[in-house]
Amino acid sequence: MDAIDRGPEWRSFDDDETDRRRTGAPLTRSRHDRGLSTEIGFGSGSNDDYRARLSGRKRRQIARLRREHNRSRISSKVERNQVYGFAEIRRVNALLSLPDCIREQSCSLFESAQSEGLLQGRSLEGFAAASLYATCRARSLPRTVEEITAVARADEGELTAAYDALNRELGLPTGPIDPTQYLPRYASKLGLETPIEKRARAHVSELLQAGLVVGRNPSGIAAACLYKAAGEREEWPAVTQAAAADVANVAPVTIRSTVVNLREL
Repeated sequence: MDAIDRGPEWRSFDDDETDRRRTGAPLTRSRHDRGLSTEIGFGSGSNDDYRARLSGRKRRQIARLRREHNRSRISSKVERNQVYGFAEIRRVNALLSLPDCIREQSCSLFESAQSEGLLQGRSLEGFAAASLYATCRARSLPRTVEEITAVARADEGELTAAYDALNRELGLPTGPIDPTQYLPRYASKLGLETPIEKRARAHVSELLQAGLVVGRNPSGIAAACLYKAAGEREEWPAVTQAAAADVANVAPVTIRSTVVNLREL
Protein backbone atom coordinates (compact mmCIF):
# COMPACT_ATOMS: atom_id res chain seq x y z
CA MET A 1 0.00 0.00 0.00
CA ASP A 2 1.33 3.43 -0.94
CA ALA A 3 1.16 5.80 2.03
CA ILE A 4 1.80 8.84 -0.15
CA ASP A 5 -1.18 10.57 -1.76
CA ARG A 6 0.05 11.26 -5.28
CA GLY A 7 -3.11 13.04 -6.38
CA PRO A 8 -3.60 16.80 -6.71
CA GLU A 9 -3.75 19.05 -3.67
CA TRP A 10 -6.98 20.66 -4.89
CA ARG A 11 -10.55 19.59 -5.53
CA SER A 12 -12.63 20.56 -8.54
CA PHE A 13 -16.42 20.63 -8.87
CA ASP A 14 -18.72 21.01 -11.85
CA ASP A 15 -20.26 24.25 -10.54
CA ASP A 16 -16.90 26.00 -10.08
CA GLU A 17 -16.48 29.18 -12.09
CA THR A 18 -12.85 28.35 -12.84
CA ASP A 19 -11.13 25.10 -13.71
CA ARG A 20 -8.30 24.54 -11.24
CA ARG A 21 -6.62 21.84 -13.33
CA ARG A 22 -3.24 23.12 -14.50
CA THR A 23 -1.24 20.05 -15.43
CA GLY A 24 -2.05 20.19 -19.16
CA ALA A 25 -2.59 17.32 -21.54
CA PRO A 26 -0.67 14.06 -20.97
CA LEU A 27 2.37 13.18 -23.04
CA THR A 28 1.60 11.23 -26.17
CA ARG A 29 3.69 9.45 -28.81
CA SER A 30 1.10 10.27 -31.46
CA ARG A 31 2.43 13.83 -31.91
CA HIS A 32 5.87 14.74 -33.15
CA ASP A 33 6.53 17.02 -30.13
CA ARG A 34 4.97 14.57 -27.63
CA GLY A 35 2.20 17.15 -27.07
CA LEU A 36 4.49 19.57 -25.21
CA SER A 37 4.31 22.54 -27.58
CA THR A 38 1.97 25.45 -26.98
CA GLU A 39 -0.76 26.49 -29.35
CA ILE A 40 -2.32 29.90 -30.04
CA GLY A 41 -6.00 29.09 -30.19
CA PHE A 42 -9.00 30.98 -31.52
CA GLY A 43 -10.87 31.27 -28.24
CA SER A 44 -14.27 29.95 -27.31
CA GLY A 45 -17.00 30.44 -24.74
CA SER A 46 -16.17 33.31 -22.39
CA ASN A 47 -13.37 34.48 -24.70
CA ASP A 48 -15.81 35.41 -27.47
CA ASP A 49 -16.64 38.75 -25.79
CA TYR A 50 -12.95 39.55 -25.51
CA ARG A 51 -12.39 38.75 -29.18
CA ALA A 52 -15.28 41.01 -30.16
CA ARG A 53 -13.60 43.94 -28.38
CA LEU A 54 -10.34 43.50 -30.29
CA SER A 55 -9.64 45.87 -33.12
CA GLY A 56 -9.13 44.60 -36.66
CA ARG A 57 -5.46 45.45 -36.47
CA LYS A 58 -5.02 43.45 -33.26
CA ARG A 59 -6.86 40.44 -34.72
CA ARG A 60 -4.63 40.50 -37.81
CA GLN A 61 -1.56 40.66 -35.59
CA ILE A 62 -2.71 37.63 -33.59
CA ALA A 63 -3.41 35.76 -36.83
CA ARG A 64 0.16 36.48 -38.03
CA LEU A 65 1.55 35.32 -34.69
CA ARG A 66 -0.51 32.13 -34.90
CA ARG A 67 0.73 31.44 -38.45
CA GLU A 68 4.39 32.03 -37.57
CA HIS A 69 4.04 29.97 -34.41
CA ASN A 70 2.64 27.02 -36.36
CA ARG A 71 5.50 27.27 -38.83
CA SER A 72 8.11 27.36 -36.06
CA ARG A 73 6.77 24.12 -34.55
CA ILE A 74 8.05 22.20 -37.59
CA SER A 75 11.75 22.87 -38.10
CA SER A 76 12.71 20.17 -40.61
CA LYS A 77 11.36 17.86 -43.29
CA VAL A 78 11.67 14.93 -40.86
CA GLU A 79 9.29 16.60 -38.43
CA ARG A 80 6.94 17.54 -41.28
CA ASN A 81 6.77 13.90 -42.36
CA GLN A 82 6.14 12.86 -38.77
CA VAL A 83 3.29 15.36 -38.44
CA TYR A 84 1.66 14.01 -41.60
CA GLY A 85 2.26 10.34 -40.78
CA PHE A 86 1.06 10.64 -37.17
CA ALA A 87 -2.06 12.51 -38.29
CA GLU A 88 -2.86 9.71 -40.74
CA ILE A 89 -2.35 7.07 -38.04
CA ARG A 90 -4.67 8.95 -35.66
CA ARG A 91 -7.31 9.29 -38.36
CA VAL A 92 -7.29 5.59 -39.37
CA ASN A 93 -7.12 4.51 -35.73
CA ALA A 94 -10.24 6.53 -34.94
CA LEU A 95 -12.16 5.25 -37.97
CA LEU A 96 -11.40 1.63 -37.03
CA SER A 97 -12.29 2.28 -33.35
CA LEU A 98 -8.95 0.89 -32.19
CA PRO A 99 -7.67 1.54 -28.63
CA ASP A 100 -5.24 4.34 -27.86
CA CYS A 101 -2.41 1.89 -27.14
CA ILE A 102 -2.51 0.79 -30.79
CA ARG A 103 -2.24 4.41 -31.91
CA GLU A 104 0.69 5.15 -29.61
CA GLN A 105 2.66 2.03 -30.58
CA SER A 106 1.95 2.58 -34.29
CA CYS A 107 3.37 6.10 -34.11
CA SER A 108 6.44 4.76 -32.32
CA LEU A 109 6.89 2.14 -35.05
CA PHE A 110 6.51 4.79 -37.76
CA GLU A 111 9.20 6.87 -36.05
CA SER A 112 11.52 3.84 -35.85
CA ALA A 113 11.06 3.22 -39.57
CA GLN A 114 11.88 6.86 -40.25
CA SER A 115 15.03 6.67 -38.11
CA GLU A 116 16.18 3.63 -40.12
CA GLY A 117 15.66 5.50 -43.39
CA LEU A 118 12.94 3.17 -44.63
CA LEU A 119 10.65 5.99 -45.77
CA GLN A 120 12.93 7.26 -48.52
CA GLY A 121 11.28 6.75 -51.89
CA ARG A 122 8.23 5.11 -50.34
CA SER A 123 4.71 6.23 -49.49
CA LEU A 124 4.13 7.95 -46.15
CA GLU A 125 0.51 6.84 -46.25
CA GLY A 126 1.63 3.27 -46.86
CA PHE A 127 3.93 3.29 -43.83
CA ALA A 128 1.23 4.84 -41.65
CA ALA A 129 -1.21 2.10 -42.64
CA ALA A 130 1.45 -0.62 -42.36
CA SER A 131 2.43 0.57 -38.88
CA LEU A 132 -1.17 0.17 -37.74
CA TYR A 133 -1.49 -3.23 -39.42
CA ALA A 134 1.76 -4.49 -37.87
CA THR A 135 0.83 -3.21 -34.41
CA CYS A 136 -2.57 -4.88 -34.58
CA ARG A 137 -0.91 -8.17 -35.48
CA ALA A 138 1.68 -7.86 -32.73
CA ARG A 139 -1.05 -7.06 -30.18
CA SER A 140 -3.24 -10.00 -31.28
CA LEU A 141 -5.92 -7.55 -32.43
CA PRO A 142 -6.06 -8.60 -36.07
CA ARG A 143 -7.40 -6.36 -38.77
CA THR A 144 -7.24 -7.47 -42.37
CA VAL A 145 -5.38 -5.50 -45.01
CA GLU A 146 -8.68 -4.81 -46.74
CA GLU A 147 -10.19 -3.31 -43.57
CA ILE A 148 -7.30 -0.89 -43.16
CA THR A 149 -7.01 0.13 -46.82
CA ALA A 150 -10.78 0.76 -46.90
CA VAL A 151 -10.28 3.83 -44.68
CA ALA A 152 -6.58 4.63 -45.23
CA ARG A 153 -5.15 6.83 -47.96
CA ALA A 154 -2.90 3.96 -49.09
CA ASP A 155 -3.83 1.10 -51.38
CA GLU A 156 -3.08 -2.55 -50.76
CA GLY A 157 0.17 -2.49 -52.73
CA GLU A 158 1.57 0.45 -50.75
CA LEU A 159 0.62 -1.15 -47.43
CA THR A 160 2.13 -4.51 -48.39
CA ALA A 161 5.39 -2.97 -49.60
CA ALA A 162 5.73 -0.91 -46.43
CA TYR A 163 4.88 -3.85 -44.19
CA ASP A 164 7.45 -6.05 -45.93
CA ALA A 165 10.09 -3.36 -45.34
CA LEU A 166 9.14 -3.05 -41.66
CA ASN A 167 9.16 -6.80 -41.16
CA ARG A 168 12.45 -7.28 -43.00
CA GLU A 169 14.44 -4.38 -41.53
CA LEU A 170 13.01 -4.09 -38.02
CA GLY A 171 12.25 -7.77 -37.31
CA LEU A 172 8.68 -7.32 -36.14
CA PRO A 173 7.40 -9.86 -33.57
CA THR A 174 4.52 -10.93 -35.80
CA GLY A 175 3.87 -14.60 -36.41
CA PRO A 176 1.06 -16.37 -38.24
CA ILE A 177 -2.42 -15.09 -37.40
CA ASP A 178 -4.61 -17.47 -35.43
CA PRO A 179 -8.02 -17.74 -37.19
CA THR A 180 -9.76 -17.86 -33.79
CA GLN A 181 -8.86 -14.21 -33.28
CA TYR A 182 -11.36 -13.28 -35.99
CA LEU A 183 -14.23 -15.37 -34.62
CA PRO A 184 -15.75 -12.97 -32.04
CA ARG A 185 -15.85 -10.04 -34.46
CA TYR A 186 -17.22 -12.04 -37.38
CA ALA A 187 -19.81 -13.76 -35.18
CA SER A 188 -21.01 -10.36 -34.01
CA LYS A 189 -21.30 -9.08 -37.58
CA LEU A 190 -23.26 -12.17 -38.63
CA GLY A 191 -25.53 -12.00 -35.58
CA LEU A 192 -24.44 -15.39 -34.26
CA GLU A 193 -24.59 -16.38 -30.60
CA THR A 194 -21.90 -17.74 -28.32
CA PRO A 195 -22.65 -21.49 -28.80
CA ILE A 196 -22.07 -21.15 -32.55
CA GLU A 197 -18.82 -19.30 -31.95
CA LYS A 198 -17.64 -22.05 -29.57
CA ARG A 199 -18.46 -24.71 -32.15
CA ALA A 200 -16.60 -22.75 -34.82
CA ARG A 201 -13.61 -22.52 -32.48
CA ALA A 202 -13.61 -26.31 -32.25
CA HIS A 203 -13.61 -26.53 -36.05
CA VAL A 204 -10.59 -24.22 -36.22
CA SER A 205 -8.77 -26.45 -33.73
CA GLU A 206 -9.47 -29.49 -35.93
CA LEU A 207 -8.00 -27.72 -38.95
CA LEU A 208 -4.94 -26.62 -36.96
CA GLN A 209 -4.27 -30.14 -35.72
CA ALA A 210 -4.59 -31.51 -39.26
CA GLY A 211 -2.16 -28.89 -40.61
CA LEU A 212 -4.72 -27.47 -43.04
CA VAL A 213 -4.29 -23.81 -42.00
CA VAL A 214 -0.74 -23.14 -43.18
CA GLY A 215 -0.60 -20.96 -46.26
CA ARG A 216 -4.30 -20.14 -46.21
CA ASN A 217 -6.19 -16.96 -45.40
CA PRO A 218 -6.99 -17.07 -41.65
CA SER A 219 -9.84 -14.64 -42.14
CA GLY A 220 -11.53 -16.96 -44.63
CA ILE A 221 -10.97 -19.97 -42.39
CA ALA A 222 -12.70 -18.21 -39.49
CA ALA A 223 -15.70 -17.27 -41.64
CA ALA A 224 -15.95 -20.80 -43.08
CA CYS A 225 -15.91 -22.37 -39.62
CA LEU A 226 -18.72 -20.03 -38.52
CA TYR A 227 -20.71 -20.96 -41.62
CA LYS A 228 -20.19 -24.67 -40.96
CA ALA A 229 -21.07 -24.38 -37.27
CA ALA A 230 -24.24 -22.37 -37.91
CA GLY A 231 -25.64 -25.07 -40.19
CA GLU A 232 -25.11 -27.99 -37.83
CA ARG A 233 -28.28 -27.48 -35.78
CA GLU A 234 -31.74 -26.53 -36.96
CA GLU A 235 -32.39 -24.18 -34.03
CA TRP A 236 -29.33 -22.10 -34.88
CA PRO A 237 -29.71 -19.25 -37.40
CA ALA A 238 -28.41 -20.26 -40.83
CA VAL A 239 -25.69 -18.28 -42.58
CA THR A 240 -25.26 -18.17 -46.34
CA GLN A 241 -21.90 -18.69 -47.98
CA ALA A 242 -22.19 -15.25 -49.56
CA ALA A 243 -22.72 -13.58 -46.16
CA ALA A 244 -19.78 -15.46 -44.60
CA ALA A 245 -17.54 -14.60 -47.55
CA ASP A 246 -18.60 -10.95 -47.46
CA VAL A 247 -17.82 -10.47 -43.76
CA ALA A 248 -14.30 -11.89 -44.28
CA ASN A 249 -13.82 -10.16 -47.64
CA VAL A 250 -12.99 -13.43 -49.42
CA ALA A 251 -14.52 -15.33 -52.33
CA PRO A 252 -17.29 -17.87 -51.66
CA VAL A 253 -15.05 -20.60 -53.10
CA THR A 254 -12.75 -20.05 -50.10
CA ILE A 255 -15.65 -20.84 -47.78
CA ARG A 256 -16.60 -23.94 -49.76
CA SER A 257 -13.07 -25.37 -49.87
CA THR A 258 -12.66 -25.02 -46.12
CA VAL A 259 -16.03 -26.65 -45.48
CA VAL A 260 -14.97 -29.57 -47.70
CA ASN A 261 -11.83 -30.01 -45.58
CA LEU A 262 -13.95 -30.05 -42.41
CA ARG A 263 -16.27 -32.68 -43.83
CA GLU A 264 -13.31 -34.86 -44.77
CA LEU A 265 -11.99 -34.64 -41.22
